[in-house]
Amino acid sequence: MITFDQVSVTYHGASHPALTSLDLTVPEGELCLLVGASGSGKSTLLGTVSGLVPHFTGGVLHGQVTVAGRDTRTHRPRDLADVVGTVGQDPLAHFVTDTVEDELAYGMESLGLAPEVMRRRVEETLDLLGLAELRNRPLATLSGGQQQRVAIGSVLTVHPKVLVLDEPTSALDPGAAEEVLAVLQRLVHDLGTTVLLAEHRLERVVQYADRVILLPGGGQPPRYGETAEIMAVSPVHPPVVALGRAVGWSPLPLSVRDARRRAAPLRARLAELSPAPAPAPAPARPSGSPAGSPAVATVTALAVRRGVVEALRRVDLTLRPGEITALMGRNGAGKSTLLSSLVGLHAPTTGRIDIGGTVPHKAKPATLLRQVGLVPQEPRDLLYCDTVGAECGAADQDTGSAPGSCRALVEQLIPGIPDDAHPRDLSEGQRLTLALAVVLTARPGLILLDEPTRGLDYAAKARLVDILRELAAAGHGVLLATHDVELAAELAHRTVVLAEGEIVADGPTREVVVSSPAFAPQVAKILNPEPWLTVRQVTEALAADGTA
Repeated sequence: MITFDQVSVTYHGASHPALTSLDLTVPEGELCLLVGASGSGKSTLLGTVSGLVPHFTGGVLHGQVTVAGRDTRTHRPRDLADVVGTVGQDPLAHFVTDTVEDELAYGMESLGLAPEVMRRRVEETLDLLGLAELRNRPLATLSGGQQQRVAIGSVLTVHPKVLVLDEPTSALDPGAAEEVLAVLQRLVHDLGTTVLLAEHRLERVVQYADRVILLPGGGQPPRYGETAEIMAVSPVHPPVVALGRAVGWSPLPLSVRDARRRAAPLRARLAELSPAPAPAPAPARPSGSPAGSPAVATVTALAVRRGVVEALRRVDLTLRPGEITALMGRNGAGKSTLLSSLVGLHAPTTGRIDIGGTVPHKAKPATLLRQVGLVPQEPRDLLYCDTVGAECGAADQDTGSAPGSCRALVEQLIPGIPDDAHPRDLSEGQRLTLALAVVLTARPGLILLDEPTRGLDYAAKARLVDILRELAAAGHGVLLATHDVELAAELAHRTVVLAEGEIVADGPTREVVVSSPAFAPQVAKILNPEPWLTVRQVTEALAADGTA
């Protein structure tokens, strides 16, 4: 269905190809998973299938990409629209109409299909994706999972043979992600659609993949093969695979269910051991913060109304210096609203927010800058310069930091981003890293992050964990809103769960996530009822006991 014949892509001004030596065939009716580090060329590869590369992005394409018999060098994206459907990370950016039914029909209207054909296909797609009850709903009122299903449906109505998806679950809560993945499974199994999927959160998708394309980066040729075969050697792999590799399971399990079937002897060994206690929050406060205050932020009886929606209700929350808190909950629970309120973007309807003696929505930006900093879901909102070097220089100047401070943070998170690169030309993970470094340059007493690992590979996530731990050890409070249960298990001292704008759980991470099927990490599910959260805990305990 998709054939790559000695494909390489080089962008103008680049020192090395974005993609090199790709020579493989993806069969019809398979789900092929694309894995690799940030900047390894995953988005470029997806673009070659849809024709966006090089017709839209520019650059030079060597070799040949053939999709359903059509050469993408001679067929522009509009010439491939009836055979290739593309869905990006942000469904709202994909929409061009206002309601579900109109969005499903738009692609067919563009191709000039007959009205009776359009009506039939809309009905078929509504049933296929479980959207019939939402047909007249405004797109802006849908949950994240519902929006992603509509985005998929809008390309399915033209009956494409190939579906290309770039990080389709990155912004979704675990439940919504399962909805989307169930749809993809149905398309592959029931309709024979070929799905090419790039995703960093491999713990969600690896069990569904028929084959994997691994892009090692660094000029190394891609690898292609059965999922278990590639996962055995891939530097990018989910916790279930990491656990299997650590304890020597063969063949490697790809799902929690497979791992639990193998884990009885391991659970027996671990029953006699205990996880190392989580490090306690640092009691110190960051330099420059008011002395004598027991908290970096206090939220009291907070309610926030956005239009007719009561986004937050009776929220009481104290954030302490040195403590890392994970804020979790389904899409639409109020997480982003709470973070925005803490930086003064929303005034409380009732209640109060106090950050180091400052009321955020009344404070001047210059005053608030060193008290609290927010990395939003969309990092473009913070970036306004033409190059990475200029962004870093502006951050140093705005915060009064030593020259090079911001650039050093960028290099620590994801090494190798050139100074002269334009922020819009960076990968999603690289752009997020740059925005994070801009905020961290000010070293604010309270650091807020909204989905900070969206678009980050496992190596970049590990570097982010190290940086946030260092900041917490220096006395900064950290609050991160995330759907990444693995990140919460690895990093957070405390987890707060929001639902319908109210706090429904607040306590030590180990207690909160283990008791929740939705928010438990893979290791906790595999080793339940033993109290283990991460692969690192398991390997350290076995090594200390001498049984690894």
